[in-house]
Formats: sequence, C-alpha cells, structure tokens
Amino acid sequence: MTQQVPLLINGELVQSKSENWIPVTNPATQEVIAQVPCATADEVEQAIDAAKAAFEDWKDTPVGERARLMLRYQAILKERQDDIARLISQEVGKTFEDAKGDVWRGIEVVEHACNIASLSMGETVENVARKIDCYSITQPLGVCVGITPFNFPAMIPLWMFPMAIACGNTFVLKPSEQDPLTPMLLAELFKEAGAPDGLLQVVHGAKDVVDQLLVHKDTPAISFVGSVNVGEHIYRTGTDKMKRVQAFAGAKNHMVVMPDASKNQVVNSIAGASVGAAGQRCMAISVAVFVGEARQWIPEVRDALAKVRPGAWDDPEAGYGPLINPQARERVLNFIQEGKDAGAECILDGSECVVDGFPDGNWVGPTMFRGVTRDMSIYQEEIFGPVLIALEVDTLEEAIELINENPYGNGTSMFTSSGAAARKYQHEIKVGQVGINVPVPVPLPMFSFTGWRKSFYGDQHAYGKQAVKFYTETKTVTARWFEDDIDTGVNTTIQLK
Repeated sequence: MTQQVPLLINGELVQSKSENWIPVTNPATQEVIAQVPCATADEVEQAIDAAKAAFEDWKDTPVGERARLMLRYQAILKERQDDIARLISQEVGKTFEDAKGDVWRGIEVVEHACNIASLSMGETVENVARKIDCYSITQPLGVCVGITPFNFPAMIPLWMFPMAIACGNTFVLKPSEQDPLTPMLLAELFKEAGAPDGLLQVVHGAKDVVDQLLVHKDTPAISFVGSVNVGEHIYRTGTDKMKRVQAFAGAKNHMVVMPDASKNQVVNSIAGASVGAAGQRCMAISVAVFVGEARQWIPEVRDALAKVRPGAWDDPEAGYGPLINPQARERVLNFIQEGKDAGAECILDGSECVVDGFPDGNWVGPTMFRGVTRDMSIYQEEIFGPVLIALEVDTLEEAIELINENPYGNGTSMFTSSGAAARKYQHEIKVGQVGINVPVPVPLPMFSFTGWRKSFYGDQHAYGKQAVKFYTETKTVTARWFEDDIDTGVNTTIQLK
C-alpha cells in the first residue's frame, strides 16, 4: 500500500480525513512513493488552534531554554544529515551531494537560532530625562505560518520555523505538496529534540489550504518562498489583512564576466551555477554577461556545460538530477523551443536528453543560447531549468545597465581581478545579493537573504537579524521610579522633565 503522509497537529501524527489526495512521485522514475492529503478546513483550524494554545506557555519560556532546544535540534540534524539527504533525493531527484548541501544550509540557520538570546536583545538608555530611563524589549507575535517550495525541502523550512520558534512564537508549516516527506521528517526530529507539543504544526494541501492560513485572524506573520505571481498574491492578500509578510519570489540572476577574470574559474563557476540542481534554484545563474574580450570564452563555457551529465541521485558521476515533474520538464522544453523560434542561436541543446536506465525521468540536458535579445521570452522569464543564456556587451557600464533594467533583483555575480571594477559593480548594481568571484552568493545565516525588487515582497528578509525583527514586535518602555512624594506640579507639555 502506498504511504499516506500524515499531518502533525499538537504533537501527534494525524491521518487526514480528506477526500483529496495528491500523488508524490520520484521524478527519476515517475514511481508514486506516497500520497499527500489536501487537509480539510477543520484540520487546518485544529492546527492553528493547537499552535495558538501552545503559544500561551511558549512565549514565557526562558530564552535560554529556547536556545537549548535549538542546540539539541541541530545536533540531531547533523547526526541524521545523510538520512534526510537520501529522502530528498528520492522525492526531489537531487544528487546525494547536492541534497546534503540542502540539509547543511538549513542546519546553519538552526545553529544561528541557538544565539537567540543575544540576537533578541533590546536597548537601554539611562536618564533620557532626569531619573527617567528608556529601554526596548522584543516580544513574539503568535502563530506564524511558513509556505515552502519544492526545490529546497530541508533548507527553506529550516530558514523559517527554527527562527520563529526561537523568538518565542509557534508555527504552522505548509510544505510543498510535491515533496512533503522531508519536511515531515524535519518535524519529527524536532519533536525528538524535545520540542513541546504544539510548537510546530504541519498541514498539507494546495491553494485552499494556503488561502485559509493566509486570511486567518490568528496568523499574524506569513513567510513564503515560491513563484512571482503567487508571491505577489501572498503579499497583497496578507498585508490587506494587516499581517506581516515576507514573500520570496522569482529571479533572473546574471553573472558578469570581465576580460581580466580567471578564465578557468569563470568556466567552471558558470557551468556549476547554471545547471546545478537542474537549474531549479532561485539563485541559479541563468544569464552570463560577457564583457569585451571575455566573449571569446563562450565556446569553452559551452564545452564545459556539455560535459555535465544528469543522472540518478546515487550516480557519483551525475552533475544534477531530473526536474521535479513532467510539467516542469515540458515548460523548460517550451522555453528552449521559443528561444529557437525567436532566432536565438542554441549552441548546446539538451532537449533530447536521455539517461540510461531511467526512460521516464524528467530529464533536460545542459542547454545554452547565444545571440539572445532582451525582448525574448527566454531572457524575460525565469526558466527554472538547466538553460544558460550568454549575452555580450562592450563595457561594464552596459552590463550594469542591463541588469538594473531587469525586473528581478535576487542575486548577481561578477568575476574580475580588478578591485576597482568590483567596487563599482557592488555599489551600482540594484540587486540584493552580490557575489565577487563567487557564483552563487547565498549569504550565511549571520547575515540575511536579501533579494530586491520583483524577487521579494516585504520589508524584513529571511534569517539573520532581519528574521528576528520579522518574527518579533518591539516594545519601548519609558520608566520613572519616585523616591518620595514630591509635588512637581502639572506638566501639560510632551517634554519629559
């Protein structure tokens, strides 16, 4: 019998009463490995109620106790990293090493959450007026919600609920229905670490479940990672309900290649950053901008891409795995055809890719275009597949203008040996995350994940200090303690004396 994925409500694994179940398939074989329910409205309500009840005690739990929970949790995650990675490989198709990286980047955020005592400290000023002190404190919001995508089933949930819970909130997680097994394992390990019942709920489903969580009166904060259209909907709907929202959306990330860069580093970095994880990363490099004489390296980049071979998760020679489902594969293939039809030169075509032993896998081989114009769909839209576009400009100024005109602003990289050029680039580029000789500039958790423009809707970003600000409210106290009963008279001004 096919495994049926449970819900997690108030610390218990619950069999859903839903009549609507979605198959979870192995993208390399199309084998149905599980069925996930679309939770009923009553089940979602139960999860929110359980989180709301647990919040009443958890918000007063000492910060040191919250930190120690995270210490235990990160230790368990490290012990089980390989197990989690194998599960990711099964339901997402990532190579084993890539899946381990997914888990590790999540563990790093949990480690950061262990520092919650210092991260949530307020500020104090003595004698802001005579014998009057002023200080700020941070307090949790309540029941926070996380809606996560398929492409990082460990890392992105771990961006969210550990920081929220460490801040004193409780959490309802709605993972992608395409790979729910990994988030469920993360939740079970959190309970194994000693998390009290009710701190973390997991509900499954599609749009109806998301909308119920989004408009519910008892969910003051929503964190979302996904597509542009859904991200904008999440943001506008949530903020219309006076909620705090962070919505991470699409991307079209550019790498600028200067003629003075290290050629070998450029070639290898572009190849890895463009097709790694089958291009299913919001930080994937999908556009390489070759400046001046650097355009001579385009054939070598193509040759390097041609050597990258997709394959099954346990194939040590495979560079990446399949796309998540047949619909995603078809979408990428349509973009490749649109590029050809628009007149772009397809100098490497992976649309006919096959992998021995896996005839039903969602395979697309490395693909590269040259001669692309800005009005073509393959440049305008996020492809989310192993497709690289090569653009050519004469100057750094042209490259900066090109990128700043693009509506997305998630990440960008520049390869150069010139400190002056790098300084100019990082200062003038209108993108949230910049890499200098680093192809995928995802910041470590002591900073924050800071996409800009159409790549992000909201004010405070994920993890780092901004996550603490997102998951807490600041209260400022102005206090005076009288030493004796002296009549100082009536003060009708706003001035403190």
